[in-house]
Amino acid sequence: MAELKLSVERLQPGVFVKLPVKWGEHPFMFTSFKIKSNEQIAVIRSLGLKHVIVVPDKSTSPPLPPTNGDSPAPQEAADTKIEHKLWDEKRQRIEELKQYRRNLQKIEKEFGRSVAQVRAVMSKIKSRPLNALQDATTLISTIADDMINGENVVLHLMSDGKEADNFYYHSLNVSILAMMLGKAVGLSERDIKTLGLGGLFHDVGKMQIPDPILRKTGKLTQQESNLLKMHTKYGEKFLNLSDSVPAQVKTIAAQHHEYLDGSGYPAGLKGNQIDPLTQVITLVNDYDSLCHPPDPKQTRIPFTVISYLYKQRKKQLNSQHLGVLIRLLGIYPPGSVVQLSNGQIGLVMSVNSERLLFPAVQVYDPAIPRNEAPIIDLEAAQITIERALKPKALPPEVFEYLNPRTRISFYYDHSKAL
Repeated sequence: MAELKLSVERLQPGVFVKLPVKWGEHPFMFTSFKIKSNEQIAVIRSLGLKHVIVVPDKSTSPPLPPTNGDSPAPQEAADTKIEHKLWDEKRQRIEELKQYRRNLQKIEKEFGRSVAQVRAVMSKIKSRPLNALQDATTLISTIADDMINGENVVLHLMSDGKEADNFYYHSLNVSILAMMLGKAVGLSERDIKTLGLGGLFHDVGKMQIPDPILRKTGKLTQQESNLLKMHTKYGEKFLNLSDSVPAQVKTIAAQHHEYLDGSGYPAGLKGNQIDPLTQVITLVNDYDSLCHPPDPKQTRIPFTVISYLYKQRKKQLNSQHLGVLIRLLGIYPPGSVVQLSNGQIGLVMSVNSERLLFPAVQVYDPAIPRNEAPIIDLEAAQITIERALKPKALPPEVFEYLNPRTRISFYYDHSKAL
């Protein structure tokens, strides 16, 4: 993409500029942006700059023609009220960013505690099943009560964890997404909590599948595939050892790979033969599993998973629930790498179910240190998402700066969205 050095006297609204100064030395929110008004041009001139960098491909207007002899035009003083307003807005935004990061750190800690609780539950489930169930019920009740009582749930992208914990991350992801979906489709508090437990325990039968099969990245042999499919029966059998496990949680473990068109396993059930709550778990389980397959080469970005489920799997999955899941996650779910309408590249950090078209996006800006990377509200910035990008296609410096997650884990809060 060509860039040109241009005299500030030739600027006009519609020209996309890059300011050759540090982020903290100007009042604009970004160091690169498209000029919207003559007032912004006056502020740029007031910075004492003689030249800026212009990106013609991102501009909607050409620069003004050179003046006679390219002599500088009379300097126009910036409106101090406008300049002060810009500085005030920038300081306010910086403070909001600090608060957002503090809130995110708090949520990261809560998420870490929940993962640790899931790990503890799974370690107890063989030797002390009653204690494991009590611990799981307490965890799910706490999360479900927050979701049910909260007016507006925001999904946040969490940091990568240890690869050895992928089983626990998957279980927690399915549990949280299932409860969110259950609330969104109007299920009762009891059913929402059953979904939470079902999400935690849906894959418990995999604890009896040999690790080499679970971790195999290549194609499974027929024998290995048949053994892996046994995890649904193993899970149901294992949960049947306790009378305290709700019956529908056992059903979820048994049926979560059954599909509405009869193409699933182990029994090839169809339509209404499949438990209604299991249909919720099946959907979110497929979503998370497609985002995180055993073979990293087959990993799909969240945007393409949503599109794939909608276009290719509607006959297998509950289409009503699928539509609601899309509304909950947005077209670009947390973890999506996106290109914005202003040309910047960003990572979707959080999605508010009430403002799906305007997620909070961390953007790449080499002028700003990575640990202070701006996280922008697209609606406030009047910026839209143009398309999703594959993380592996990013330039190395952008990939390192944004640090796309290899595992996309979600957690929630009810704080005001960024």
